[in-house]
Parts: sequence; C-alpha cells; structure tokens
Amino acid sequence: MSGNPARVRLQGPDGAQAWVSLQGGQVLSWICAGRERLYLSPHARYAPGQAIRGGVPVIFPQFSDRGPGPRHGFARTQLWTHAGAGRFLLRDDDATRTLWPHRFEAELSAELGRDSLAMSLRIANTGHEAFEFGAALHTYLRLDELARAGLIGLGGRRYLDATRHDAPGVQHEAQLSFAGEVDRLYPDAAGGLTLHEDGRRLAIRSDGFPDTVVWNPGERLAADLADLGAGEHRRFVCVEAAAAAAPLRLEPGQRWQGSQTLTVQDPH
Repeated sequence: MSGNPARVRLQGPDGAQAWVSLQGGQVLSWICAGRERLYLSPHARYAPGQAIRGGVPVIFPQFSDRGPGPRHGFARTQLWTHAGAGRFLLRDDDATRTLWPHRFEAELSAELGRDSLAMSLRIANTGHEAFEFGAALHTYLRLDELARAGLIGLGGRRYLDATRHDAPGVQHEAQLSFAGEVDRLYPDAAGGLTLHEDGRRLAIRSDGFPDTVVWNPGERLAADLADLGAGEHRRFVCVEAAAAAAPLRLEPGQRWQGSQTLTVQDPH
C-alpha cells in the first residue's frame, strides 16, 4: 500500500490479527483463521484528508449527506491518537470546529477474539451545549464473488432506498441477494444478521446503533470511483451498524456507545 499512513497492529489469540490506521481511526485488515475478512481497495488512497476506501471507516458526526457538513462527516479523514490496548481517540480541534462547532471526544476500540472482531464507538459531549449527530461503522466485508453471497436477517424489514431518492420499501425476501447497485437504510433494524458465501458464514451483531445500512455500488458506479475500479464491487458488501435514520442527541457531559461484533462461523 503505497503511501501507507501510520498503522497499529493488534494481535489476538490463535493468530488473529488486525491493522488499524491512525488516519481515520480505521480498521483496515482483520485476519481470522488464516483468512482476510475485510475488503480494502487496491486503489485506496492514503493522503492527509483523504478517506480510505475499505476496512471499517468511522462515520461521524454526519451520515452520508443527512446534514450540512462533509459527506459521512470528518472523522474518517482526521488523524486519530493511539491510546493503547486497541483504543483510538479523536478530539475536537480548531479544524473540526470549522466544520462542526461542537466539543467532543470520539473513541474507537477494537478487540480480537479467537473467531471475532468487536468494535465499539463511543462519543462524549465535552462541551457546554447539546448536539445532535449521526454515526456508523461502515464495514466492508470481503467476498470472493458477490453473486454467490447472501445476507439473512432483514426479511420483512422496511427500508429507505437511496438509489431511488430514499423511496420506502419492504424487503419481502428472507435473504438479500445482490444484483446491481444496493444502497438501503433499514431503520430500527439492528444486528442479528448472517452473511454467507460458499458455505462460509459471518454473524453480524450490533448494539447501540439503531439502524442497519447495506451498500454495494454495483458495476457501473464502481467503475466510476477512482479509488475502487472496474469489477471491484464483486469483492465486498458493506453491512453497516448505523445511527442514520434520525439523529442522536447528547447533552453536555453525556456519552453514547454503539458496537458491532463480527463472528466467523466457517465450518471446520
């Protein structure tokens, strides 16, 4: 990865490991049972102020364009501090306050188990005024072939379809398959999901985040994204733990926490 930002290696049991970029406080890699479980674009860009395509970008304080600030907020483009033991911190400064005039502390923690990766995002209001925010763990899950993958656990759920200007819909299928661009926000649908492909299974649980977002750019959009490229959409799907449908509110001194845990359930 040319131009790599500073990274921290986390070591877990039975050879599990992860790499976290200080740029964005972003998990870039998670190797479990000898297999890479996250997708990182071969065309990802590593430069100050640049979002890194892949891994687990931290979305804060705005989800997508649901607000007046930069798309998906600024946390994914800022330099975080490693606080040890898998903890990474971002605090407001003059630069962030020009984009969002609030005082805060964000903490990402990543913990490796023998077959799991648990990530938590904590937001604290360190100022004297209440604020509202959106947040997500924008998790890129690696696949061998998108067409052979399915996501179980969202059957019967309502969603907003961003490919049709947030038109409402209901997923009638028990399993979500992927053909063409998918960009769905499922309000009040959190956790209890399973991603499967060719006999491999990944359980996805979230707590604190009220919503789930599922995204894949499809062939046409992927080809137009310079940091992704033609055909790369076939190698991942994003399943995001999110607070996106409605903003969260923190009073001065209050804290919020949301987490996402990925557990490998491959047959042995």
